[in-house]
Amino acid sequence: MSKAIQAVRGMNDMLPDAVQRWQRIEAIARDVLHAYGYREIRLPIIEKSELFARSIGSLTDIVEKEMYSFEDRSGENLTLRPEGTAGCVRAGIENGFLHNQIQRLWYAGPMFRHERPQKGRYRQFHQIGVEAFGIESADLDAELIMMCARLWTALGLDGLTLQLNSLGTLESRAVYRRELLRYLETQRDRLDEDSLRRLDKNPLRILDSKNPDMQKVIAAAPSLYDHLDEASREHFTRLGDYLRQAGIPFAVNPRLVRGLDYYTRTVFEWTTERLGAQSTVCAGGRYDGLVEQLGGKAAPAAGFALGMERLAELMAQQANQYSDAQPQAYLVLLGEVAEKQGLALAERLRDAGLRIECNCGGGSLKAQLKRADRSCAHYALLLGEEETRNGSVTVKDLRGSEAQSQVAQNALTDFLKQRTGRGEKS
Repeated sequence: MSKAIQAVRGMNDMLPDAVQRWQRIEAIARDVLHAYGYREIRLPIIEKSELFARSIGSLTDIVEKEMYSFEDRSGENLTLRPEGTAGCVRAGIENGFLHNQIQRLWYAGPMFRHERPQKGRYRQFHQIGVEAFGIESADLDAELIMMCARLWTALGLDGLTLQLNSLGTLESRAVYRRELLRYLETQRDRLDEDSLRRLDKNPLRILDSKNPDMQKVIAAAPSLYDHLDEASREHFTRLGDYLRQAGIPFAVNPRLVRGLDYYTRTVFEWTTERLGAQSTVCAGGRYDGLVEQLGGKAAPAAGFALGMERLAELMAQQANQYSDAQPQAYLVLLGEVAEKQGLALAERLRDAGLRIECNCGGGSLKAQLKRADRSCAHYALLLGEEETRNGSVTVKDLRGSEAQSQVAQNALTDFLKQRTGRGEKS
């Protein structure tokens, strides 16, 4: 027998239990985003490689080491998208809906990076991305963060903390970069291999090192905040005022720099201590120069992306398991007459907006009740010889202590909706 083919390393199957959590995240996120006036855009997963070199930065780890790039049959260099912002900006420029316009957009889908796979970090991963164009003021930054906070509440998640920083303008950051380089050169013998590699190319990324041996060096580095231009400092102060007014707690982290070169001014991360090393659940910030950098007319912009895998893992840990895919009742059919009537009964219940899983393939009462339990339905509906004669079903509570009872078939819809509270419109 030949060896079974397995999935590519870092590309994971998503099994039905996980899909249920994802569907809930997607549905709730869609409602929250629409409540703020954000509209969905759908983007290709393959872009020209040049797009990411120009946006993310040719000297970043993503472009240097992590992109899935290839040459197609016509000789064009293409890349599976490692993030979504660049493609969204490209679409806005190409289709002419950014210049002198305010646009609030969101998208969802897979991203690809050739990283070392570990829990919460995969080579194919999924994000919901949110981008807003045409607004330069700090109230937009605050709106994006408030939207995240509302999403966590809607998903029933707690324990997420918000970290903020400002990177200033490209000009003020260049001044800081020179001072940081002077300091790091004096610490060269204490830098690890990654930091030495970044020293000449992208020294700000050294501040984001997770190596414990590097933390004392990083702590003593010059502060980026001390080198902010006056406009960036005022922008950051206003953002803090908006968040305090809204009751959203945050911590200023002067070492938060993010891994993408296009960020300016505000950067933020939502983190948790429940996912080990992969603590960042959502991250974003402002990228006011990116539209012009990619060939469009200058337009301010800000956004964020949240990691679906990490959100789903948090939901699983917090036993937040409800999904619209879960049946409210499982129909147990005992005998040929019951099987014929049962299929029609299941259709009538579904017409009323209920989720019903119907036993198929026969089986004893014991076997069918085991299937009912495995379906995660709240109730088993038993339809046998007696019930088919008197137009009823026997209702068995599979998840609680409710006494077994008989319910008339014409009253079954109201019975189930009252007890499960999860009809199509409820």
